[in-house]
Amino acid sequence: MSLIVFGTSVSPFVRKVRIVLTEKGLLYRHENVNEAKPPDGWRELSPLGKIPAFKDCDRALAGSSVICAYLERRFPMPPLYPSEPYDYARALWFEDYMDDGFVPLGRSKVFLPLIVEPLLAGKPEADVADQEAAGEAVDKEFPAFWDYLERELGDGEFFVGERLTIADIAIANAHVNLRYAGVAPARNRWPRLRAFLDRMHSRSSFSNLVEEEAPIFDRLSARISD
Repeated sequence: MSLIVFGTSVSPFVRKVRIVLTEKGLLYRHENVNEAKPPDGWRELSPLGKIPAFKDCDRALAGSSVICAYLERRFPMPPLYPSEPYDYARALWFEDYMDDGFVPLGRSKVFLPLIVEPLLAGKPEADVADQEAAGEAVDKEFPAFWDYLERELGDGEFFVGERLTIADIAIANAHVNLRYAGVAPARNRWPRLRAFLDRMHSRSSFSNLVEEEAPIFDRLSARISD
């Protein structure tokens, strides 16, 4: 198979590329790579040593946004980037907003301390101090993101225009790892955003990957309360 995605399946950046591939109906191979213990020659694929990396036959690329943009030009149908200039820029902005703002916050304040670190330490759950720190972040830092997204979505089904774009994929994808920790925007405060996430996470491009990842987190998974 000529299209190969390299990187651990629970990385939001790896998952974003896989969702784009699926939404475009493309067949690909996924090779699980831990960037902390990469295979020989990894820097040839990913000069910065980060995941994901990608190959299309003998062409190598790295970086999720770069890979997704390449896939759009290489396989333009169905389009996942708007053609109108301002809408195009808005879609890129939402991708950047999530990847550079929201994802690092979720990773450092919630996903790592509540899920990854207990899993690696063989603990049934995170330490109380870590749970309290994560709760404080959810209460005090996440609402600014969710307020903005709720406002920008408005009454629309999608964030940019009237069809699925990279903006919607990036926003919904960034919330997947939070769901593993039982964190989601409260339905009574951010109803439109929460309904959007429910719709997106029910798409097969998301749900199939979540199902694939689920066994990793079965021991630590928690139900989201409204």
